[in-house]
Amino acid sequence: MSRAALFALITLFLGLTTAIEAHAIRSVSIELGAGDDSTRMVRIGARRDWDKRWGAGHGWVASGFWEAGLGYWQGDGAGKQDIWDVSFTPVFRLRSGISPFYLEGAIGAHYLSETRINNRRDFGSNFNFGEHLGFGWNFGGQDRYELGYRFQYISNANLAEPNDGIHLHQFRFGYNY
Repeated sequence: MSRAALFALITLFLGLTTAIEAHAIRSVSIELGAGDDSTRMVRIGARRDWDKRWGAGHGWVASGFWEAGLGYWQGDGAGKQDIWDVSFTPVFRLRSGISPFYLEGAIGAHYLSETRINNRRDFGSNFNFGEHLGFGWNFGGQDRYELGYRFQYISNANLAEPNDGIHLHQFRFGYNY
């Protein structure tokens, strides 16, 4: 990837996070993970809460937030390439009462800088969809911190050929303002 493209991606991410009023960003996070074909990844994210909650019955409460992310994937194997990933995802969270534990699920959009991570895995398109299921725990005063796990699958949803997709296991640390 050229330095100009890298600069453009970083500028886009910063633009997304600063276009929103500073007080509206409620959390920042970092994710580390690994996936198919020994792919390694890191992602930074910013979150804006929806400030809306829904009763889900039996003491469960659903809420959600918008999450913007900038990720870097390191490929492995023959023809390996590194990929930049810009994402925007609505995330739904479910928790029981005042429990610090949560479950989450999401489907969002991802733009990948390359369509291949190596000779065996071709995404077929730069534009892809990512879906994840996860769980985690808020801790510290006022639930200031969170640790979580996400299982994510990214593919082009058969909008282009080939559509190899990729599975990622991610560990997440977040700081809530």
